Amino acid sequence: MKVAERVAIVTGGGNGIGEALAVALAGARAKVVVADLDTDAAEAVTDRINTEHPGAAVAFGGDVSNTETIRNLIALTEDRHGPVDLYFANAGITGVPGLADDADWDRVIDINLRSHIRAAQLLIPDWVRRGEGYFVSTASAAGLLTQLGAAGYAVTKHAAVGFAEWLNIAYGDQGVRVSCLCPMGVNTKLLFAGEESGDSLGDLATRAVTTAGEVLEPAAVAAEVLAAIDDERFLILPHPVVLEMFRNKAADYDRWLRGMRRYQQALQTPEVS
Repeated sequence: MKVAERVAIVTGGGNGIGEALAVALAGARAKVVVADLDTDAAEAVTDRINTEHPGAAVAFGGDVSNTETIRNLIALTEDRHGPVDLYFANAGITGVPGLADDADWDRVIDINLRSHIRAAQLLIPDWVRRGEGYFVSTASAAGLLTQLGAAGYAVTKHAAVGFAEWLNIAYGDQGVRVSCLCPMGVNTKLLFAGEESGDSLGDLATRAVTTAGEVLEPAAVAAEVLAAIDDERFLILPHPVVLEMFRNKAADYDRWLRGMRRYQQALQTPEVS
């Protein structure tokens, strides 16, 4: 799908990858609705976009894990720009490190997984009738591999990949395109949330990502996403090393698990100066 003249919604668009996606889409002549729980952040990104591309962006503030909020988001988009062509399910949280409690699990599942499901429930029927539409899921390399320290993040990102796969299979022959973004380290607030939390398991999650490979800038990731949409490619891997790791995991699961335990132990061992 070519994004020029298309209408897109980007959730989690107030910063990080979401902000970069919204800016890149507007630069490619798409109309964009920037959605974020932080209304001020969404408006700041929208103002930035409209300075360069007048009328290209609209801000929306709200919790996009809530069905009624998503319904209102779609209605605003249709009113201001027209029918939704692309939906970027990008909003996400790290969740609480460790096993956490039921309330924490509910929150991370709602935001990292159910927000995707609820958006698809509202969008897919119309896309099938129209014969086209594009759903882009922001998962993580953690959805193909794992995430040390943060069980909720690892589990929900696996689930996000699984849901994107299912959408692709179920509706791919009816004009609905699906891509799944699985980056490793990206220079965003989310990456350093664990480090800033002061929690040892949260810090482990941050160190695991930042030491595993290059930390990319959000703009570079957004450029890769737009290229994948142009190619209608399912798996988007801004870090090529993730594919090699994924293959190693599949080739010998037990060996991979042993290696991950060694890696975890190394990260937990204090450095000697």
